[in-house]
Amino acid sequence: MKNVKTLLDEHKQNDNLPIRVVSPGFGHLPREITDQVALTHRSPYYFILFMVSGCARHSVDLEAFDIESNQLLIVRPHQLHSLPASGHGTDYYKLGFDENCLARLPKQYPFLINPLNQQKISVAPESAARFKAIFEMLIGLLSAPDTDPELILAHLHSLLTEINSAYSATSKTPANEHLSKYINFQVFVEDNLTDHPTIKNIAGELALSTDRLYQIVKQHSGLSPKEFITQRLILEARRRISYGKSLSVKELAFELGFNDPDYFSRLFKKVTGKNVAAFFKDLSGS
Repeated sequence: MKNVKTLLDEHKQNDNLPIRVVSPGFGHLPREITDQVALTHRSPYYFILFMVSGCARHSVDLEAFDIESNQLLIVRPHQLHSLPASGHGTDYYKLGFDENCLARLPKQYPFLINPLNQQKISVAPESAARFKAIFEMLIGLLSAPDTDPELILAHLHSLLTEINSAYSATSKTPANEHLSKYINFQVFVEDNLTDHPTIKNIAGELALSTDRLYQIVKQHSGLSPKEFITQRLILEARRRISYGKSLSVKELAFELGFNDPDYFSRLFKKVTGKNVAAFFKDLSGS
């Protein structure tokens, strides 16, 4: 698979912000550029698809999602994202932006952390109309590369706030202080994943008892903290195998912080039901 890490920076639509919006009549790159982008890739930026009408199948972290009219797809940085080979929908908006944009916005948006593991969000017709209006405003602003970035950020904030509201409406768990703690737990795991932090250390970093941490993580994920970390490590292993970044089971185990490749192999099989070597073989097609 080909590297798309610098795609957003190389083809941003504003001189001062790494951001792109694409719709059927705006923002499409020439074929010689898009042909260099693998259908399955990992990128370092956020990707949001809003399907106005039509349907397209995307895959995120090896799970397929059919995105239909008035639905959103959210892909976070470093998730494994497979684009549809054909059938991109009749009318849609695609948005890409990175942490530099996010850092300049005035608040945190829980849906971007994706605490309840929702990649797809359905929105009400009145919300969909507002999404479309904001996207059209962004397209107008991004039509000129020297537009004041503060204007773009103001509309990006409005859009993310709208999406966050739609996300909260479909979430079974209300946003509260427990959710904030869970988000902090998830961020800490992401930042320290291959260091294999202990549950005691994580609880201490979050100023929680281990029992309280267990209750919060179990409430929001259905998993214990240890199970959550294990699942996340194996997901990362599957991502790296799928993305072709590791050449052997031993190399992959060491990359993910396991000192014992045999233990890693047993853990992988326990979680996925498949031997890690077989997973390599299936993806290689041999």
